[in-house]
Amino acid sequence: MATYSKQFLSGSTNGKAIKVAATATPGTTVHTAVSGTSSIDELWIYAMNTSNSNVKLTLEWGETTSPDGHIEITVLAESGLVCITPGLLLQNGLVVKAFAGTANVITLHGFVHRIV
Repeated sequence: MATYSKQFLSGSTNGKAIKVAATATPGTTVHTAVSGTSSIDELWIYAMNTSNSNVKLTLEWGETTSPDGHIEITVLAESGLVCITPGLLLQNGLVVKAFAGTANVITLHGFVHRIV
C-alpha cells in the first residue's frame, strides 16, 4: 500500500516562497524530485506576480529542452496565487527550475505529496 507525505518544495526554505531571480535557462531551482523510480513526487506549484506588468514564467520540468521540458504561462500583473502545476508527477531526481521575463517579481509557493 502506498503512503503519502506532504513535503516542502526542496528549493524553499522552511516552506517560504521561492523568488524567481533567473531570467533565462538554467532557472532558479524550485524542486528536486525523489530519487529512483519506486517513489513519485506530486507537485502543486502556485505563482504570484508582485509587479504591475504581466510577466511570462517558464518552468523547466526535468529538462531544459524547449518545448518538451517547458511549462509556460503569463502571470498577470499583481495577481494572487495562480496554480501552475496541479499535481503533476516527477521522479528519478529530475529537477524543476524556473525563469521569468522579469527578475525578482514572481514568487512560487507550493508543496509536494511524496508517494512511496
